Amino acid sequence: MLYDESRYVYRGKFAESRFERDCLREYAEVFKTVCVDAAYYKFPDAKYLGGLVAQVPPDFQFALKVTDYVTIKHFSNLPRFGVRAGKPNEHFLDATLFTQAFLRPCEPFRSQIGLLMFEFSRFYPTDYKHGRDFVADLDRFLAAIPAGWPYAVEMRNQTWLQSDYFACLARHGVAHVYNSWEAMPSVGDQMGIPGSQTNHRLTAARFLLRPGRKYEEAVKAFAPYDRVQETNYEARFAGRALIARGRSSTKDSPGGKRTFIYVNNRLEGNALETIAAMLPPPPDRPAVGNAATRIDTTG
Repeated sequence: MLYDESRYVYRGKFAESRFERDCLREYAEVFKTVCVDAAYYKFPDAKYLGGLVAQVPPDFQFALKVTDYVTIKHFSNLPRFGVRAGKPNEHFLDATLFTQAFLRPCEPFRSQIGLLMFEFSRFYPTDYKHGRDFVADLDRFLAAIPAGWPYAVEMRNQTWLQSDYFACLARHGVAHVYNSWEAMPSVGDQMGIPGSQTNHRLTAARFLLRPGRKYEEAVKAFAPYDRVQETNYEARFAGRALIARGRSSTKDSPGGKRTFIYVNNRLEGNALETIAAMLPPPPDRPAVGNAATRIDTTG
């Protein structure tokens, strides 16, 4: 629905390798940003990041998920963790490792990095007995890493969305990522929590799953993602509200604001149609469907 298949034909056949190598260039003709999940699984190097930047225009912004070696407290038993599977992570919230292995390769491309997200999977009582203990560790980590980058935190423990967590983020100028996920409150409910807007110049939201629905259930229900199969009016309303907030000018943000919104096919069945429903049409042209959008009022 988005890509022109003829761009990736080689010797009369669609070439999957050519598509994977070059599709970002076509994506960037429509979208303003992309969330790079690959950085979550492996520290990105300068060659990889340079290859991404080379395919997009100068105003394109990347959101990078920080590598899980920094955000996982105990490695699960997944095969990808190898000998580390089932063991504690000695590099959890390691500010030095993050700075050297993640930030340093990003430095040459800083102007096109709009968001750095620390995604924390759900913690269990064996990880932290109380949410405040995690907040204390997070506070120390945020104080130790270089300032000035567009940091954001995504949580998966809904009962930890308390005043001390939001105060910690606000103290360090870090945005809370409003996330629609299986075991989290809706984005609208998160927006309604006092203090949840922790950085008035930077807002981020990810509409991934309807609360209460597991990932595997969404895949089974919605694949191959060619149409909306379940309209999520709450998510659409929250998306519109975030866009309106991003476009408004406030005294709190004299230098402008940035709002990053990402939508997954597994929210309704088709991210293009979901975003088309969230975005108001520009005054000079009809609405166009996007799977991701960046609202930038810095100009």
